[in-house]
Amino acid sequence: MQRLQAVAEQVIGNVEKVIVGKHDEVELAFIALLCQGHVLIEDVPGVGKTVLAKAFARSVGCTFRRIQFTPDLLPSDVTGVSIYNQRQQEFEYRPGPIVAQVVLADEINRATPKTQSALLECMEERQVTVDGSTYRLPEPFIVLATQNPIEYEGTFPLPEAQLDRFLLRINLGYPSKRDEIAVLTRQQVQHPIEQLQEVISARELAELQQTIRRSIYVDDLISEYIVSLVAETRAHPDIYLGASPRGSLALYRASQARAALAGRDYVLPDDVKALAVPALSHRLIVNPGARIKHTEAATIVNEIVDSVPVPGTRALHPRR
Repeated sequence: MQRLQAVAEQVIGNVEKVIVGKHDEVELAFIALLCQGHVLIEDVPGVGKTVLAKAFARSVGCTFRRIQFTPDLLPSDVTGVSIYNQRQQEFEYRPGPIVAQVVLADEINRATPKTQSALLECMEERQVTVDGSTYRLPEPFIVLATQNPIEYEGTFPLPEAQLDRFLLRINLGYPSKRDEIAVLTRQQVQHPIEQLQEVISARELAELQQTIRRSIYVDDLISEYIVSLVAETRAHPDIYLGASPRGSLALYRASQARAALAGRDYVLPDDVKALAVPALSHRLIVNPGARIKHTEAATIVNEIVDSVPVPGTRALHPRR
């Protein structure tokens, strides 16, 4: 665990050479990367969403592609097409920009639902199907999608099935005055991302992902606590649609990664609490009556975390 913690600190520190004053948000994005999960970055333009994706791609030695989502973007522009090769007299697959290890889906809610649906298979099964043929996506594979929560004109809200495929949702927010001055200073001559070096390779990242799944212990009481939190989202009077079992699994995996970043080989209730909002809030649909009162999903999740009893401790029998 010490090696994993040290590597994580190096990667996060490398990204923070570019993203200033957003340690918690950078850590959340790396947690998603360690869990082989996707991230929805919801914030106003100009706060570093694109740079965050590029910085992580460079830090972990992954290939990077950017897809600019627009209303005229077609599904084939994302997944690729099959073209007939006259010399070989057969169809050959021309990969689209989705065939990369780190994919930035910029302004994802500006594309039509038909184009958005092209990502469903990619994000869940990690494969694309074109003209009846299925092609595996490279490993590791992560989608970092951005959207502007303020401007709704000309946008198509993401459907619940799409939102549910994102492991975490994060908000970068505006930097503090001191951090913004630091940004100006660092970019006086050139953008610091141009000098960003690789910290670990994509192969090493894949090994870390497997290590977390195999080595981080999650007690049955913690699993029961996670399920209890998710079950409360389905029973809350202000929520029309609660979190799915995929939400439970997302909270489970993310808690494992957070424990590893803290140098522990076991998950604590505090790990679950810290990740409840970014892992669950975007999966909830708030009732119209609650929306009129300006009640947000994150507020409801925090209420649930405060109301559900934290599990106690028990003697751990030796593993067999």
